[in-house]
Amino acid sequence: MKNIEAIVYTSNTGYSEQYARLLGEKTNLPVYSLSESGAEKGTSVIYIGWLMAGFVSGYDKAKKRYSVEAIIGVGMGETGTQLEAVRKNNKVPGSVPVFVLQGGFDMNKLKGIYKFMMKLMVKKLKKDYDGRTDLSEGEEAIVDMLYNGGSYVNEKHLDKVLEWYNN
Repeated sequence: MKNIEAIVYTSNTGYSEQYARLLGEKTNLPVYSLSESGAEKGTSVIYIGWLMAGFVSGYDKAKKRYSVEAIIGVGMGETGTQLEAVRKNNKVPGSVPVFVLQGGFDMNKLKGIYKFMMKLMVKKLKKDYDGRTDLSEGEEAIVDMLYNGGSYVNEKHLDKVLEWYNN
């Protein structure tokens, strides 16, 4: 097991928080929202934030406050994808593992600029996926989220995170 003291997260619609709580149950680590600041400055943490255009929300603030030992981005995309883009966009050091987990989508939970931006993104993604017959399971989930909303938070998506944590 790693010498990690807490899980810290930022969540916009609740999916990052769900993963943080699931991971907390599996690791017996305390879970704090970044806004709570329950963990002391300098604490070694796993940071979980929602993805927006390849950026992990709150990561910049978290890395100034804590020693981020792993970063997890939660978005609509398939678990395990976008890893290099997330690393590059967020300037995550090579020594820090990056994980991406499929979360969910609920337009009704979004507000302000995020709702506006996602309306545009949904239009674009629907065009990209409509008519395709070669979709992976994760891409089928994306299409379902685009049309129906919903959660794809799943404990099994944490397998690689837990493998890293336990080794």
